[in-house]
Amino acid sequence: MRKKTKATSVDIAHLAGVSQATVSRVLSGSPLVNAETRKRVEAVVRELNYKVDRHASSLRRQRSGTLALLLFEDPTPDESHINPFFLSMLGSITRACARHGQDLLISFQQLSDDWAADYEDSMKADGLILLGYGDYLAYQGKLQRLVEQGTRFVRWGAVLPDQPGLSIGCENLGGGRQAGAHLVALGRRRVAFLGDASSHYPEFLDRFLGCEQALHEAGLALDRTLQVDAESSEDAGHAAALELLARELPFDAVFAASDLIAIGAMRALTERGLRVPEDVSVIGFDDLPTARFAHPPLTTVFQDTKQAGELLVEALMQLIRGEPAQSQRLPTTLVVRKSCGG
Repeated sequence: MRKKTKATSVDIAHLAGVSQATVSRVLSGSPLVNAETRKRVEAVVRELNYKVDRHASSLRRQRSGTLALLLFEDPTPDESHINPFFLSMLGSITRACARHGQDLLISFQQLSDDWAADYEDSMKADGLILLGYGDYLAYQGKLQRLVEQGTRFVRWGAVLPDQPGLSIGCENLGGGRQAGAHLVALGRRRVAFLGDASSHYPEFLDRFLGCEQALHEAGLALDRTLQVDAESSEDAGHAAALELLARELPFDAVFAASDLIAIGAMRALTERGLRVPEDVSVIGFDDLPTARFAHPPLTTVFQDTKQAGELLVEALMQLIRGEPAQSQRLPTTLVVRKSCGG
């Protein structure tokens, strides 16, 4: 007679139609698995008469002492594929990890279904830090699955009311208002916006809306025909400015959703014979180190990457320790340089 094989968590995952990581969350009593999924898994557990191996479970709950930092790949002129905005944040994150006695594992995000299995569930890391400017609507479902699996993670990005998990971000709306108000004070009346102002890129959208509010308060409007989509790269900013010029509509200022877009736009404007800032004032967002060395030096909205890195690590450590943690927005500061004039 053939001996009956003992059921495993893999069997449960197959029959319940979920990942093995989700089964582990249910068996460990994680409150982050939704009720419907929990009921389905528990029904299969009862059907298979599955018994939890307490010794193995105890081993799995041990911490690795490592955090994983996952970066989205960004278009760059070199082979790094890392948005330079995140380079200074990387230093801050590394130092914050050291203060907490944590090692840091750095990798590129692949947006696979195996984030938790590749890192937290394989004991490579106790939690994830996610960095990058990917299409929010494209990866929102991935974030939701991480929440359902009980994966501890925090990301840099827009703080949204219905977002999955925690975010540390900046006051994008306030930063946009600062930029718009400064352009109005300089006497600029026709402001163009370069950047994707949609729910796919909520940070860029808030910067657009903030500028629009500042113009509205001054009795002006941000003409939607002067908005051109662009991702955060110099080449994209250059192409967006050329498209803006091709529309042959009057404008006397450009507010770019990032410094990289702004620097590329200034190059395009100069190539077409326009003077910055005499003919067109330009403002960026981020205050990259290259902003002060642009020609002319770029007026921009500063984000505190040092504090951002510290808060990302602290929030993740709170989750790992089982302590309350919440999303936060950091204030922004307008840094005035010669690209605006005045």
